[in-house]
Amino acid sequence: MIGQAAGAMGAMAAGATARATPQGVAKPLAREGNDWAGFLGPTGDSVLPGPELPVWPKEGPAVKWDLELGEGYAPPSAWQGTVYIYDRERRESRLRALDLATGKTVWSFSHPADYEDSYGYDGGPRTCPVIAGGRVFVYSAEGWLHALNAQSGKMEWKRHLNKEHGVVQNFFGVGSTPVAHGKRLLVQVGGSPPGSDAGDFPNLKPNGSALVALDQASGQTVWKAGDDLASYAGPVVAKLGGADRVLLFARSGLWSLRAEDGGVDWHHPHRAKNLESVNASNPVVLPEGHVLITETYGPGGTLLKWDPVKPKVVWTDADKGRNKSAQGHWNTPVTAGDHVYLSSGRHESNAELRAVEWRTGKVAWTEPGLGRCSILRVGNKLVIQAERGPVVQARVNATKLDVERAFLPVNKEGAPLLRAPCWAAPVLTRGHLLLRGAGRLVCLDALAG
Repeated sequence: MIGQAAGAMGAMAAGATARATPQGVAKPLAREGNDWAGFLGPTGDSVLPGPELPVWPKEGPAVKWDLELGEGYAPPSAWQGTVYIYDRERRESRLRALDLATGKTVWSFSHPADYEDSYGYDGGPRTCPVIAGGRVFVYSAEGWLHALNAQSGKMEWKRHLNKEHGVVQNFFGVGSTPVAHGKRLLVQVGGSPPGSDAGDFPNLKPNGSALVALDQASGQTVWKAGDDLASYAGPVVAKLGGADRVLLFARSGLWSLRAEDGGVDWHHPHRAKNLESVNASNPVVLPEGHVLITETYGPGGTLLKWDPVKPKVVWTDADKGRNKSAQGHWNTPVTAGDHVYLSSGRHESNAELRAVEWRTGKVAWTEPGLGRCSILRVGNKLVIQAERGPVVQARVNATKLDVERAFLPVNKEGAPLLRAPCWAAPVLTRGHLLLRGAGRLVCLDALAG
């Protein structure tokens, strides 16, 4: 089975609906094709329309270049032939602009970094760069938001949103990537009232800053909304009820907010009972106003039918005991027809790649061995990044994991280029596949068969 093969390769590596499109419309896959200006690509769902990827060589696509990185878990972004990658080196977080064709640095910007993780994870950024309106925005683990000129790297403005809104450090630092929508930047903040005690974490109260809309040009606050603390899922913009809505999967559950003014439609509670639990997977907007939310610590997945007053629960894992269908951790499910494909499971050891019929919650198939993997769909093919480095190219198939290729990118000496943890979602821009593992960014030629 491919899961077993991927697991073996990983061990070797360790040893060695109508959607709003805030970041542009996906173009056909080609050298001059799509950009990738924010988290999960042009439409925020890790899906590109195609045409099909070629069947890659047995050893995988050719490595065009690779780059040593510091700390951090976030994927890169790309715009008009420039790659933006955010990491941390010692006491500074660093944003580098790279030439897509060569990997050479065009410019670099750094700012102080002092985040220390309470659970032993590294101190680098968790959020990817967002490019909009000629600017690139980066949101650090400490809650600093910087706006830079995308061509020159010159800083235009900055705000310490954690300090301004009284954010008490979350479990793993700031981890929700902002979304550009029109002339605004939508940022999950989740602050608490003045005088809140970090030592009384279980009883922290929110202060109405779950989502903050900023003017992209000036950085000024336009509105703030949502009485909730922060999660790690990103805001998702969708056309629902005839208007642009923001679906925010915050710490206590899902919010539906009007994108224009932050007006609250409703809040749907969805979170595990244990304190040390998080919501981290983005909501998935599906046909006919359906929305899938998923987490891995308790209630699992739930399919909602959006309504302006109160959503309807179509199905939920909360009443399935141990037989839950969709327990996504931080990896957002990817849609294809009547199914979603996702990594279901809290830990590397129990995570399974699954195809789930989204209308019913029925599991079509499962495949172990890839850990907490991330998925990109290009037309009718899946690109799956396993947690320990291997990459799988597979055809979309609702009956089985239909593998075309499974490989581990290596350098000229045959040493693995990707090592655990590979927690960043794959990025495909202008025929280049960008993959991030611990300490390295790798660029592959995705169009060469």
